[in-house]
Amino acid sequence: MSRRPLKAALTVAVAAAFSLAAVPAQAAPDPAPSVWTGVADTYVATARYAHEGFAKDGRYVPVGGCDAAAEGGADYRYVNLSNVGSLDPGKPAALIYADRFTDEITGMDGADAGRRLVAVEWIVQNTGRTAPKLFGETLQKGRLSGYFTLRAWLYEPNDNGLFAAYNPEVACWRLPRTWAGPGSLSGNRGPP
Repeated sequence: MSRRPLKAALTVAVAAAFSLAAVPAQAAPDPAPSVWTGVADTYVATARYAHEGFAKDGRYVPVGGCDAAAEGGADYRYVNLSNVGSLDPGKPAALIYADRFTDEITGMDGADAGRRLVAVEWIVQNTGRTAPKLFGETLQKGRLSGYFTLRAWLYEPNDNGLFAAYNPEVACWRLPRTWAGPGSLSGNRGPP
C-alpha cells in the first residue's frame, strides 16, 4: 500500500481538527447587517463617554453598584433620566462601565485605571403592553423590575451576542453589589 493516500488522509484529518478548534463554541450569531446602520448612530452619540468621568457631561448619573450574575457582569450603570423611555438609537438611557483590570498603555490596573464604557442600554417602563423592539430585538423583561431593557455590547466583544443581558468577560473586581431596583432610577446610591 502506498503511503501517499495515508499521508493525504492524515493531512485532511489534522486540518479539519484545527479548523473546528478555531470556531468558538456556542458563539452567538452576528446580528443582521441592517442592525449596524442603527447601531452606528449609537456609536456616534456615545463615543464621547468612553471614559467614566465624561458621563456626567451627558447628564448620566451613577445608579447602584456593580451588577453581576452567573452569566457574567454588566458592571456599573449610569442613567440619564431624560432618556428613560426613549427608543432612539442615539439616546440610550444608560451607559454601562466596567473596571479596567490592566490598561495596556499606562500599565495601571484596578480602580487606578478608571472605568471604561463597555455597553449601552435602553430602558422603557413596562406599562403592561407588548415589549417594544429596537434594532429588530425585543426588549427584555425581568432584569429591572417594572421595565423592559436592551443592552448593546458595543465597546466590549461578547461571545453571547451583541444584545445579550450579561457579558462573561466583564466582572466586578470589588465585592459585587446588586442594583437597588426600580426606585434607584430616581434615587442615586452611587458606585461603591
